[in-house]
Amino acid sequence: MYSKILILRFPKTGVRKPVVCYLAKDYDLTFNILNAAVLPREEGIMVLELSGPKKKFKEGVKYLKDHGVKVQNAGQEVKRDNEKCIHCGACTAVCPTGALFIQRPEMLVIFDQEKCSVCELCVPACPTRAMEVRPTNQTFFR
Repeated sequence: MYSKILILRFPKTGVRKPVVCYLAKDYDLTFNILNAAVLPREEGIMVLELSGPKKKFKEGVKYLKDHGVKVQNAGQEVKRDNEKCIHCGACTAVCPTGALFIQRPEMLVIFDQEKCSVCELCVPACPTRAMEVRPTNQTFFR
């Protein structure tokens, strides 16, 4: 059994198509959606764990790419530049996992990297650009 966490980026034209469902139906792969969002410009992002036989896994990734989905290994992490952070809380409003939250009564924004799903929604939400995506061992499937 082969398993990886992937980041899928759907183009505006592919957001409404159920391509992920076909990974189970046509390729006998199982998936666990860890996070998903349709962004303001209607492009989509999904973080999922995909599992199955290695050959089927590669075929499934090819299928996604053939349908315009950018497939990226989740070999990256979100980091915060504490010198840039002004603790405004804008990032906490978009964080779906609770990795970013306001500590009360101090009113400090806390970043719990263990809870971060690398959805990247905090990056554009941060007015001072304190949130950054950094590769850990970034690999793209070709």
